[in-house]
Amino acid sequence: MAGHSKFKNIMHRKGAQDKKRSAMFSKLSREITVAAKMGTPDPDMNPRLRAAIQAAKAQSMPKDNIQRAIDKSSTGDGDNYEEIRYEGFGPGGVSLIVEALTDNRNRTATNVRTIFSKNGGNLGASGSVSHGFDRLGLISYPASAGDADAVFEAAIEAGAEDVSSTEEGHEIWTAQENLHEVAKALEQPLGEAESTKLAWRPQTPVEVGEAEAGTLLKLIDALDDDDDVQTVWGNYEVSDAVMEILG
Repeated sequence: MAGHSKFKNIMHRKGAQDKKRSAMFSKLSREITVAAKMGTPDPDMNPRLRAAIQAAKAQSMPKDNIQRAIDKSSTGDGDNYEEIRYEGFGPGGVSLIVEALTDNRNRTATNVRTIFSKNGGNLGASGSVSHGFDRLGLISYPASAGDADAVFEAAIEAGAEDVSSTEEGHEIWTAQENLHEVAKALEQPLGEAESTKLAWRPQTPVEVGEAEAGTLLKLIDALDDDDDVQTVWGNYEVSDAVMEILG
């Protein structure tokens, strides 16, 4: 299991519960509203909004929900949301970056700090772990987009910097300023991406053993369960064997 949270992985561990799905849609809606508010409600002219809509479609979010989230940007409902990044440490010396969208900075800070302390971690100061990550663009495709060689060739030709392919799918990494240009170039050979976003890639992954993995995953799950938290990134690696033991 790679070191950044994906809703499908979290849902797989917990079971595809209606409550989890509702929370996921809420987070996706918030990102769409903020993206539309910060730019323009036209996804063709707003790369961040386009990426947010693609992410929502990948999770089978209804078109009506997507449109309502876009419409909120012009009614003032999304005025007060701000982006906040928290940095901290989890079990086994793992570094975590938590990205949030909130309308109440104090509430979110308190919640995140409490989640860290209750689950074997501690919240650090700004910059305490981000120096160990690279800020890059990440374009994700399902395995069905093509075999590893075909995706690698298309990605490099489109201007990507690195490609990682597994049985689960393909991760294409770009310089952050080239993200949307590369994503657009990939649409012809590979189709529409599963997601297109800015990401934090760890420079040095940390292998987490069975003893710490259970507590770490509980910490990440608890962070994901918070309404204001959008994404959790980390430098952890948990082997398939350990994941099987944890169930």
